[in-house]
Amino acid sequence: MTVAVRSFAKINLGLYIGAARADGFHDLRTVYQTIALHDVIRVSVERNVERNVKRSGERKSGRGSGIEIEIEILCTNKDPRVPLDSSNTCYRIARRVMEELGCAGRLRIEIEKRLPVQGGLGAASSNAVATMVGLERALNKKLSRAARLRIAAEVGSDLPLFVVGGTVLGVGRGEEVYPLPDLASVAMVVVTPEVGVSTTGAFSDWDAIVGHSTGGEQLTESPASDRLVEVGRVLSAWLCGFSSGYPNTGASAKGGSRVEKLLLSLVRTGIENDFERVVFPKYPELRDIKGALERAGAKYASLSGSGSSLYGLFRLRADAAKAAGLLRKQGLKAVATSMVARQKYWERFLD
Repeated sequence: MTVAVRSFAKINLGLYIGAARADGFHDLRTVYQTIALHDVIRVSVERNVERNVKRSGERKSGRGSGIEIEIEILCTNKDPRVPLDSSNTCYRIARRVMEELGCAGRLRIEIEKRLPVQGGLGAASSNAVATMVGLERALNKKLSRAARLRIAAEVGSDLPLFVVGGTVLGVGRGEEVYPLPDLASVAMVVVTPEVGVSTTGAFSDWDAIVGHSTGGEQLTESPASDRLVEVGRVLSAWLCGFSSGYPNTGASAKGGSRVEKLLLSLVRTGIENDFERVVFPKYPELRDIKGALERAGAKYASLSGSGSSLYGLFRLRADAAKAAGLLRKQGLKAVATSMVARQKYWERFLD
């Protein structure tokens, strides 16, 4: 049985890098937003070798846990940057899902790449969660929400956001996620340059500039649900401000409200992406693309994650479509798209 799943991308609405932690990660604050651009993941399970087994208390992989699992990874586009071995996030999550469900089998995972590799759109993480969803469908078994989140966080920092979808607050190293009230869909243009940016390298560059001991305040407090509602309201007001003449600084016309200060403490004044401070000097062409988005009419433009992709937000879909066409004439790979709310995200998962 083969199941095809859309693997949606994300952008970051602000990204604040806090202090380096003892485990080598950094504390972060960001707001993730899923968008309509996607890869396609196809998961096949050979049922003739599938068998239920009694789960052991140990979480070992493969033969060590008594579960026979064979996994084959293919990239239909033959992109050499996509690993086809156990280092692929799809491979890693597939093995953990099979063990969690107590299933044996031979799996084939096909990745149809439409999103850039090392592009800051969360493609590899999204591919892994799409693999999880595809496996559940193919095996006709379902993980609990808690198990999904736990497995996702074990495989990578960006994965849990794709278990939630829509507008999501990320704290900790990004893996601690809280669903926010969905933002109204906003038109956007995403530009995907050919250059790839290593997230690990970007963090190293950040530490070299800011320093391990002064990398920012500790960002460990988990927000309460009522505060999350306020964050969502402020983000909505910020986006609605595009049509009200507010400056694109993340501040309201009057400014200074308690709710506004809450948002700014979570994602930084101006809803900025801290990675721009280290990525733009190293890749000046990305700074130029941000400027091109602004000149094309974007009311707000930003690097997504550590890059290299950038996005611009527009008042109208027609404005976004016109800007994308203008940018393509300049030789840029630009596409008009929009945000995907949580319910639509899950409705549109299956290809």
